[in-house]
Amino acid sequence: MSEAPSCVLLDLDNTLYEYDPAHTAGMDAVREYAEQQLRISAADFDDCFHAARAEIKQRLGPTGSSHHRLLYFQRTLEKAGLATQPMNALQMEQVYWSAFLSKATLFDEVLEFLDDLRIAGIPAIIVTDLTAQIQLRKLLYFNLNKYVDWMVTSEESGADKPAIGIFHLALAKIGGVEGKVWMIGDDPGKDIAGARDALGCTTLQKVHKLEKFTPDAAATPDAVFSRFGDLRSTLTDLL
Repeated sequence: MSEAPSCVLLDLDNTLYEYDPAHTAGMDAVREYAEQQLRISAADFDDCFHAARAEIKQRLGPTGSSHHRLLYFQRTLEKAGLATQPMNALQMEQVYWSAFLSKATLFDEVLEFLDDLRIAGIPAIIVTDLTAQIQLRKLLYFNLNKYVDWMVTSEESGADKPAIGIFHLALAKIGGVEGKVWMIGDDPGKDIAGARDALGCTTLQKVHKLEKFTPDAAATPDAVFSRFGDLRSTLTDLL
């Protein structure tokens, strides 16, 4: 990379925070709710949930709503023989996301990196799969709204990454840019290949441990990093 970006696109989940521990906490909480409130065993819940999730994703395809936990839990209850159960489905969604967020923590120096962009006058846009409501909630929970002015979800754009529409919509929101656009994300196919194919972005892949990184031959990033502190140094050198 030889020049500073004119705009930075950022994935959210598993890029700005680690997804798996938060998801595990959410599922543990819902599993406990199902056992205590509905007398559904943990094993039966898991079987019904995995079948429900696969069914929803197959039916809806790669769209924002295909990630909707409310749909997963509604269908889980139906598969468990309890019909739609609106109150329990809604409560399970709340239980999941409350436990999820309580375990979710931003990676070190994420906010500082975003503040560096703000000070430099470089727009930052969150480009994320999933539905708008929970992703907006995450922005508020993490205080990202103080540093990021724009977000595009796959619910809004009509299709998950790597579909080109979500990337084009991101730039359209700020009226387009001249110069280099960075895409920062963890997924080789969705974030790296998707942004490169859509916009010719300079791509930076976030990995949790550099020593375990294996490049994807079809989606090799321009740079790889594990710490946002290192990314801050790179940006400073280019400004």
